[in-house]
Amino acid sequence: MAAEGRVRPHGRLPLRRSLLVRLLAASITIAVCSVAATAWLAARTTTSAIQREQGQVLADDAQIYDTLVGYAAEHTDWSAVTPALKRLSARTGRHITLTTQDRRPVAASGTVSQQLPANASALVDPLRADPALLPGVQADGVDPRAVGPYRLPDAERKELRYLARKLQTCLRGAGFAAGVTEGASGRPSLVMTGDRGIQRKVGEVCGVFELDDPTRTEKRALDRLNTLVSGCLKRQRLDPVEVGLGFAPTRSVSEPEQRCVDTARREQLAPYVAPPALLFVTTPAGTPAAPGFDLSSANTAKVAGVAALVLVLTLAVTVTVGTRLVRPLRALTDAARHSPQEHLRVPVTTNDEIGHLAAAFNDLSERRERLEDQRKAMVSDVAHELRTPLSTIRGWLEAAQDGLAASDEKFVASLLEEALLLQHIVDDLQHLAQADAGRLRLHPEPLSLRELLDHVAAAHRGRAETAGVTLTTRIEDTPVLHADPARLRQSVGNLLSNAIRHTPPGGVVTLGCRGEGEVTVIEVADTGTGIAADDLPRVFDRFWRADRSRSRQTGGSGLGLAIVRQLVEAHGGTVSVTSTPGRETVFALRLPHTCAEALRTR
Repeated sequence: MAAEGRVRPHGRLPLRRSLLVRLLAASITIAVCSVAATAWLAARTTTSAIQREQGQVLADDAQIYDTLVGYAAEHTDWSAVTPALKRLSARTGRHITLTTQDRRPVAASGTVSQQLPANASALVDPLRADPALLPGVQADGVDPRAVGPYRLPDAERKELRYLARKLQTCLRGAGFAAGVTEGASGRPSLVMTGDRGIQRKVGEVCGVFELDDPTRTEKRALDRLNTLVSGCLKRQRLDPVEVGLGFAPTRSVSEPEQRCVDTARREQLAPYVAPPALLFVTTPAGTPAAPGFDLSSANTAKVAGVAALVLVLTLAVTVTVGTRLVRPLRALTDAARHSPQEHLRVPVTTNDEIGHLAAAFNDLSERRERLEDQRKAMVSDVAHELRTPLSTIRGWLEAAQDGLAASDEKFVASLLEEALLLQHIVDDLQHLAQADAGRLRLHPEPLSLRELLDHVAAAHRGRAETAGVTLTTRIEDTPVLHADPARLRQSVGNLLSNAIRHTPPGGVVTLGCRGEGEVTVIEVADTGTGIAADDLPRVFDRFWRADRSRSRQTGGSGLGLAIVRQLVEAHGGTVSVTSTPGRETVFALRLPHTCAEALRTR
């Protein structure tokens, strides 16, 4: 009975689990989000348009306010302002009305409205201008165009212009470009560019500062201003303050002193400017001017139509793309459902995730086929390796049963030898099975490699002498290593046995050990027959022998090197082999010094 919750191999997937349905759901979600984002963008665009229109309204209001403040600064009353109001109205499309501060009409761009808005748009007063609408206005609020008694007569203007041109010529001769600007009072001034320190030095040479001296008209006006300032200061019992041509005190002043200066200046200029007036800027219908935005039903239908079109196109594209994506997945599913013995491949038609999946499936199929071949070969090798000792034991027992062999001590020793060989093969297979299952138990402890390797060499020295092979050791001082001494002895012993077995009489087998940074290297080198380069990748395969004609007695069980690799990897190390056929073969075990932590967790 199949496990509960498991998908049937040949059943159709539930609709909710279909990749196509999930892709459609994701696409619909994306489409809805896209439509929502489009709507948000449209709202933002509309808001931006409204803000631009509001900006235009503010710009028009600022233009109206600037024009009227400039008019008030240059005229003593509002009697001739109507033509200017009409020009402003034609340019901005607004209805403009001026009234006194008690709301009595003064002038209008058209018919004076009987019902004005509750709040005025602004107060038009050149002596108390709004810095937010007129950036050029200073902190005292006096519009720079309100010059009053400081307006220069023609004679003084000509004199100052002549001096400015003379100074400009001097500066040009010194390599400085200087421009000439003229203020509302008719006073010219020089505009220089470059380093200020050099400007000052060149200005002193050319006498630029002569242009800052007040004229007769300006002196009279300044004397009157300073008289008004002195009177205000005396009334408040404050220290005297003198005001220069730039209307700034010649020393640092307190807030009450500055108020006296500002009040005196307004008092001096008041007779020369128009009286304050309330400004009302409205629509032609008389309502307060404000931007508006109307989304008609036709525009609404267009927005809805575009949104629906986007949704339909998204669904169509999604269905097409989803179908193409599902097709190779179905091919993979069909290939996976076939019998494992067929090892089918699927064509890789794309270079995307699906193509990578198909390539991975083909690779998996190939690996499974190789593993199946290896499994079959291993079963055959195991059967072959076990058949020989079993056949020998059976032959001797049958001979004894038939009376052809005597059950003496030699007979029992022969059977025991074959049983031990059989047990050795079974033990090796058991070790490999434990390593494959992750159940290989290690018991690490600090050990001295010199003592361990000397012990292993001593144990194999007799076999080497019998085979006519010289066994030497070359062991350097290495750090204390945490490892399982029995397993490490088994690994090195397998390599030594293998090296002695494949080294002809007169050859040399060398057991060495050295440190390389954080790694300890144990090497077993022999001067035997060597291994061909094509055979090196298969050296650690199970039941593999370089010479297929070798028997179990002469060539070992074919499991020794496989066991060595498993034991070394269990210690967190690696094993490698290099060989020159007919000259030398070197097996190297690389074990990390700090492998104790990994071993304790096993």
